[in-house]
Amino acid sequence: MEKLRRKFYRMEYKYGKYAIHNLMMYITITMVAVYILNFMIGVPIINMLFFSRAAVFAGQVWRIITFIFIPPMSTSLFLVALALYFNYSIGTTLENYWGAFKFNIYYLIGLIGAVIAGFISGFGDASYLNLSLFLAFAQLFPDTEFLLFFIIPIKAKYLGYFSMLLFVLAFFAGNFSTKMAILFSVLNFLLFFGKDFFDDIKYQINIYKNKRRFNKK
Repeated sequence: MEKLRRKFYRMEYKYGKYAIHNLMMYITITMVAVYILNFMIGVPIINMLFFSRAAVFAGQVWRIITFIFIPPMSTSLFLVALALYFNYSIGTTLENYWGAFKFNIYYLIGLIGAVIAGFISGFGDASYLNLSLFLAFAQLFPDTEFLLFFIIPIKAKYLGYFSMLLFVLAFFAGNFSTKMAILFSVLNFLLFFGKDFFDDIKYQINIYKNKRRFNKK
């Protein structure tokens, strides 16, 4: 991890001036615009944005990027607004903590992973890429509390464990497209936090085992 940090410092020193500041703000605003055009005005713009390997090979190369601007597909305006605000808040917090350059790199690696998965399976979306942002947040701010169902307080680290469990279950239960999306879209998280995450899981398991031994005694 220390070698990786030094590489980031060198890269940031050389290329930091090219970083996109407030990246999640631009992505979220574009999602809102797409939602308004597609679902409120009736312009089927999403059909021109989603990732399709066949369409890319036919010359529609913009789809390599534009699929990240597709908003959550829900008929509930409240749920869409909540999801957009959540992603914006998580992404902005990560950028404020890391700085724009490091956050750009994290998002870019996830984006590249999602594109690779899309080329392998034929189709792709940004759902697991967005979830990888939350996994990073849970790793960096484990004790931050969220209100589950707006009532039950639960710490970010437990939501992170649960999300990772869902990743694993979805990987083994899902089809080939789902497997590729999960595998490649979380490359950013594994690259940044893989060792720390699994070490933390081992630590939590050891705590649980020690409590059980103590209770038995």
